[in-house]
Amino acid sequence: MTWFFGICTFWLLMVMVVAQKNFNVLSTQKSFNVVPGQNFNQGTGLKTNCLGSYMRLTIDKSLAFGNQVEFDAVNGSQIEPLSPSLAAKCGFYIDSDPWGNYKVFASLLNCFAGNEDDAVFDVDMRVRVRGVKAEQEVFEVEKTCNYDQWAPREVLCTQNYIEVSVNRLPEEITALRSPLKLPRAKNFGEQWADTVTEAITSRYNIWRMVFFTPKQKAMVLEDALRTGYSITTTRSRLVLRSGYDMPETYEETVNGVPMKVIRVTTYFKKEWSVTMLDTVAACPTGGLSFTDEMITWNFPRINPLMSSRATNLLELFMGIDGKKMDSLQMETRGYYLTIVDDLIVMKIPIGGPDGYYKSHVVNNQYRITYNIEPMLELLWSDGGMDTTRYKVLFPIKTPFMPSPPHFVDLTVVDQRMFDVFLGPFFYDIELVNITFSTGVLTVAEANARGINIQEQRFQNGSKAFRLQVPFSDSFVERTQVDVVVRVYTLRFSYGFMVLPEYTPFSYTSSVDVTLQDVILPTVTGDCDEEKFHIMISLGNLGKNFNIMIGTHDMTPDRRAEYGVKENDTHMSLAMPFLASDVVFELMYASSLRARIDVLLWEPTKKWTLSDFSLACNFPMTMTECFSNGTMSALAVKVESVPQLIPRQLTLRDPSCGPKFSNDRFAYFSFEANSCGTTRTFYDGVVTYQNEITLGNGLPVYQPSKKGVPTSRPDPEYRITMSCFYTLNDTQTIAFFTKPRENEPLPETGFGQLRVVLRLAWDGSYNHFYAEEDYPVVKYLRSPLFFEVVLLTSTDPQIELVLENCWATLKEDRNSTPRWDLIVDGCVNLADGYETVFHPVAPNSIQFPSHVKHFEIKMFTFVQNDVVLQDQIFVHCDAVLCDESDGICKRHCPSPMPLKTGKKVRRETTNVQSQRVQLSSRKIMLSSS
Repeated sequence: MTWFFGICTFWLLMVMVVAQKNFNVLSTQKSFNVVPGQNFNQGTGLKTNCLGSYMRLTIDKSLAFGNQVEFDAVNGSQIEPLSPSLAAKCGFYIDSDPWGNYKVFASLLNCFAGNEDDAVFDVDMRVRVRGVKAEQEVFEVEKTCNYDQWAPREVLCTQNYIEVSVNRLPEEITALRSPLKLPRAKNFGEQWADTVTEAITSRYNIWRMVFFTPKQKAMVLEDALRTGYSITTTRSRLVLRSGYDMPETYEETVNGVPMKVIRVTTYFKKEWSVTMLDTVAACPTGGLSFTDEMITWNFPRINPLMSSRATNLLELFMGIDGKKMDSLQMETRGYYLTIVDDLIVMKIPIGGPDGYYKSHVVNNQYRITYNIEPMLELLWSDGGMDTTRYKVLFPIKTPFMPSPPHFVDLTVVDQRMFDVFLGPFFYDIELVNITFSTGVLTVAEANARGINIQEQRFQNGSKAFRLQVPFSDSFVERTQVDVVVRVYTLRFSYGFMVLPEYTPFSYTSSVDVTLQDVILPTVTGDCDEEKFHIMISLGNLGKNFNIMIGTHDMTPDRRAEYGVKENDTHMSLAMPFLASDVVFELMYASSLRARIDVLLWEPTKKWTLSDFSLACNFPMTMTECFSNGTMSALAVKVESVPQLIPRQLTLRDPSCGPKFSNDRFAYFSFEANSCGTTRTFYDGVVTYQNEITLGNGLPVYQPSKKGVPTSRPDPEYRITMSCFYTLNDTQTIAFFTKPRENEPLPETGFGQLRVVLRLAWDGSYNHFYAEEDYPVVKYLRSPLFFEVVLLTSTDPQIELVLENCWATLKEDRNSTPRWDLIVDGCVNLADGYETVFHPVAPNSIQFPSHVKHFEIKMFTFVQNDVVLQDQIFVHCDAVLCDESDGICKRHCPSPMPLKTGKKVRRETTNVQSQRVQLSSRKIMLSSS
């Protein structure tokens, strides 16, 4: 696709015709070369260059960025602020780029320049820089430029004005120096010399000006000046300057290129002689076309400034920012300047080093433009007429080009952290904030919270942004889609600003990660002689589930009854075996087998998370035989007879019911010779026996759901109780259990604790250098982030302590030279770049006490100011101890005791601990 775009630039031609009887004025052709002067002030950031017929002032961004910059024109005591209208009228062109670099092009013929003999020009300016606190700095700029190689006609086109200057006298007269000495003109007579003298010595002598629009419109000089034109004369030249938006202009197309044209005839009148200057100015408003990679600028080869197609083109130059380039520079940058048919064609690759990219926002979409200011300089001769030098400063801005940033998901699931990359953007984009699903954070707030936001810059000046958010952050949405599967979702919107316009725009995205990482809660338990003891491990779902004990949900009252205790990871309860939620399975003579059922379930999706049952035998006297001949028995409602109603139980004699009953128990007490008890003698032992049955075989009536009685067979429930009596002795029956054969026994096992020292990429401690990355190369005083970590252990009572750390020149940890980093668990206060301990975030890892983070600055060993070797090795002695013991408690000195020469050591106790020796791989010092 190709776009067309145009910027106004003027062509001006001034043709001088002397209307005088019998006179002809001839001109000669000359070629001019100008060597510009240059001045640069490193301290102030101001730089000046003399570039032919104008001076260029450059203000560096270090001085101007973020400040208000204003310019004044100075001529002796006259100081005038350069407003846009005054700049266009008086010959100043001011431009800036997004970095804050300013360019000022000042014509040597500007309204305020000092002019000595049209050869030496003094351009004085003031630069006023006002900061955010309204404090103003003023910089004086004084520049002298030498330029005496004026072509008979000089045309300069800038972004905001067009300037033309012409010789207003024949060459043999303009060559004279002051005081003026006029030769006798051959065949001209005394009248010509007198007329020329009057023309030179008068300030203007302008009778009137006639503008062609294309109709004629006459003005006197004062009216033209009030309209906005600048008209001045120097010792030998007439200078005319016009803005782009003057009303006396009209449109004309030249070789397919639309141009804005202005035509003026200026009349100089002195007594009987009249001098006319015909002025033609033409500015192309088109001629630009664009592709994705190239800018093409077409310029008319034959234009209204030329008198005929026989014009001889003497010189053709291209430049950038007002400075000409040679062929080698053009070839290096890929620029082309050629003549094709009736067009001068300039080609400029998009993205070249002489221009810059600028960011824009269109309907919240990121767009860019490429900006560059080429210069075109021509020198031609119209047959035998005088030469014309023509310069165009032509700023070009491409149309908006889509440049959507790339969103890359770099998330590594094993690290449990969202990691996304967005870019590239150009230098003028600033990330202001990030909007998450439940809040907005600035970049500083996000980093302080533990969210890692990094701005990454590239060599071509572009930048990108990397965002890292832990799965555990509250901004991350968690959706459980299955019993063991969760979806982690991060929704966010970047808030950007385009500088320096402060134009806001946003980029919204989201990332999903599906993980089978649900650790379901688990239930374990055991029993003592009175209670069930239940332990619930919460897993990683927190407490977002319901607990059912038996057939009832856990209520606050049941929590209190069962003594529920809980923390972030576990919950425990103790339940008496006679509690109402306990189910009785079997009865024995001296014990009761009871069971508790625990169900953990998710209330929204009705998922079963854990189903646990625990059955135990609890000692309980079921039958008692008393020496007075009384017998007692306890009947229990068991699970296998769900319809049992204890109060309906009887002995063999149906009239002997329970002395006490409820919905779970029936208690009988009776004489051994009553209620249908039978007696048996055997070897001197008398046995009394009775039975507890349900309704003695009679139907049991229960209400149906509709309230109508129904009849169903008796459930099988029969308990036989016996008492054995001997002479002067009472015996009860007892049951004992034996351990099962081949039951496994616990054995003692052995394991190993592993401690490692590793080097992290940065202070987030998320990525670490692998073995193949060594040797790691670092710049001097760049940070080194070390982590010492205990692996494989899950004991939260163990604490890792750094006892001593030091650096050596060689791999041997006992070699010299040596520099202490950590001494007795504390930083070395004698180190100018102290070691920094970084806290371990409690929620970042499972066991924070197993990890230590510290940071040092990259250094090397020197002797007599000579680097011994550009490498170091870091070693540490670590101690594993119980966190309740004294060796785990570190008391480090403040800098004050060090000044008194006293050394405060860490107090330790004689405890059982394990020491570990650690060493890093080679770390090299970068030589670049």
